[in-house]
Amino acid sequence: MHGMCCKFLRRWGLSALLLGAFGIPWTATAATSGTATPQAASKSPSDTDLANTGCAIGEEKFLPADYYYCLATQSYGEHHFDRAQKFFATAASWASKPAQYVLGIMAFHGDHQPVNRALALAWLSLAAERPQSKFQNAYTSAYASATPTERQAAERLLASMRPTYADATAASRAERRYAQGMATLERLSSGNGHYCMEGLTTLADAGEAGDPAQCPPIPAMTKALDQAAANVFDGWAGHVTVGPLQQVVAPAPTSRKSG
Repeated sequence: MHGMCCKFLRRWGLSALLLGAFGIPWTATAATSGTATPQAASKSPSDTDLANTGCAIGEEKFLPADYYYCLATQSYGEHHFDRAQKFFATAASWASKPAQYVLGIMAFHGDHQPVNRALALAWLSLAAERPQSKFQNAYTSAYASATPTERQAAERLLASMRPTYADATAASRAERRYAQGMATLERLSSGNGHYCMEGLTTLADAGEAGDPAQCPPIPAMTKALDQAAANVFDGWAGHVTVGPLQQVVAPAPTSRKSG
């Protein structure tokens, strides 16, 4: 690939979580390949791999950080670099630490943009703000190599960026979106139904045929979304996992004794 941004990160989409982790026998239109992490990837994905990343638009109702990061990855692979930056920034505003890291790496190395080490330092600071962040080493290294002038400029940038991208705002907002989406799933969970998420099932399977059984069962969808959310909110103290949905059993009627 041509730049530095995506070769360090890997993303596994909902289709991979559903098909791989839970073995759900349904037809997915989304691809399972994504970008590569330094810890997990044996080799960097090609531009074609990135361009073929499948993004489920229905995920935006639950985890916009994950959805827009996916769009950014896809756009980068297609060489639409301005669009990729836009989507990375949108993902970053929904508390995507990987997106903030990628934006920092792109600015640091001048990946399809002018080198801007102060901006890189600001993004990497945001990416590393959680305790035990896996991006801490990158931020520490960038800070050590920065000049005093660059550090001061980064602090000024952070003052304007934190209200949008720091966890205090972004993660709280993302958690509310996630809770709303999961509450909708919970309302639909009675009767062990299925959930047809746009972008994960074809119209022929989910809509035109009118057979919701072609879509993932709601408990499996819940687990997959909760696992994806654990990645988005990793290290943030405010996140609480939902866990498997349990069907509520009505209490048995009690008999009344006359006396």
